[in-house]
Parts: sequence; structure tokens; C-alpha cells
Amino acid sequence: MSGGTVPIGPTLVAALTALTLAGAAVLRFSGLGPGRTILTAAARATVQLGAVSLIIVAVLRAWWSTALFVLLMYVVASVTANRRIGPTGPRRVAPLAIAAGVAPSLGVLLASRALPATPLVVLPTAGILIGGAMTATSLAGRRTLDELRTRHGEYEAGLALGLLPRDAALEICRPAAGQALVPALDQTRTVGLVTLPGAFVGVLLGGAGPIRAGATQLLILLTLLAVEAVAIALAVELIVRDRARTMP
Repeated sequence: MSGGTVPIGPTLVAALTALTLAGAAVLRFSGLGPGRTILTAAARATVQLGAVSLIIVAVLRAWWSTALFVLLMYVVASVTANRRIGPTGPRRVAPLAIAAGVAPSLGVLLASRALPATPLVVLPTAGILIGGAMTATSLAGRRTLDELRTRHGEYEAGLALGLLPRDAALEICRPAAGQALVPALDQTRTVGLVTLPGAFVGVLLGGAGPIRAGATQLLILLTLLAVEAVAIALAVELIVRDRARTMP
């Protein structure tokens, strides 16, 4: 590796291929799932990153193209989260939860000038926030639906005690859904000790000092916590309200 970049060539291709096949083989033979999921994910990542690498310079030349690309990321994240939640979840959950988490937080960063208002900075930051909200929404939505399905007896017991349908459902699913924030919490708690996240390394490679790099990473991590907390809370609320109208 020279100058902090990954060398492009046969060695890289061989390493990536070996790692992908190893991951797929472990998943398949351990019985954790079909190995093709890793193969498909790797293939999609390769194609998508290749395409983005070719167009990203053009996208960053103007605000309108940057905004369109952010909108594309939002749409893809919403569709992906809804698919992960499952067909029984309300279709509006992911779009509303992701938007409610990302839009106000990104707006605060720009309005306070904590984040430079340039396409080069806004686009990757928006991508990080949207990605975090997507993952948190997916996890919270799935866990909420699982809890409501498997613990229906406890829901009925809550109703028998006089709780309203919404309150009875929240008592069941809220603790499990809150676990969706654990990955972001762990990342924040261990930053600098276990991991050196991308924003920190990227700012360093860009020529800034370690203090500025640390401040940038802290800004991203704390914003992610706010984004994911809002997305999780709204996803749970929307699903519970929907189920409370249909559950006996």
C-alpha cells in the first residue's frame, strides 16, 4: 500500500474473491443461512461502487445533482428497510422513520455551520446518516413485529389489566426494539479503542490534524445516535399504532 491507498490489481481481486468465498462457505456449512447471500451482496457492492466511482465527480459538481443523489439514497434505504421489516409491516414505516431521523439532524448540522455546506461534505455525511437510520429502522421494525407475534398472550394480559391497546403493545415490544440502538452505542463507546471509523481516517488522510479528525468523527457519531434514536422510536410507534387497530 502506498500513500494510504489500496493498490488496484490482481492481488486485490484475489484477496476479495477469497474473502467472499470464505464468508459464503462459513455461512453455508454452519447452517446460518445460504452462502449465496454473501455472494450476492459482494457482487452488488462491486457493481454499485464501480458505478458510483464513475459518476461521483459529476454528482458533486452542483447542488441539484447532489440533492438528487441524496434522494436516491433515501429511496433505496426506505425500500431496503421495508423489505427487511417484512410484508406484514406498514409500508410507511421506513420512509417516515428514516426521514424523521435524518432530515432534522442534517438540518441542524448545516444551520449551525458545524458541517460545511458543500456537496463534497454533505453527500457522504447524508449517506452515513441515512445508512444508520436504515439499519436501525430495519432492526427495530423486525423486533417489534416479532415481539407482538410471539408474546400475544402478554398483550392480552395487559388489556385485561386495563391498558389501552397501544400501551399494552408498547410494554411488550419497546425493550426488544430498543436493542436496535446497541450497534451505534457500542461503536460510540469503543471509538478510538477498538475502531478508527472512516470519517476519522478520511480527515487524517485529507491532511487535517488529529484533533480536527477526532472532532469530525465525534460529530458524526453523536449525530448518528440522535438519528437512530428518532428512527427507532417512530418505527415502533407506527407499527404499534397499526397493530393496535387490528389486534384483538
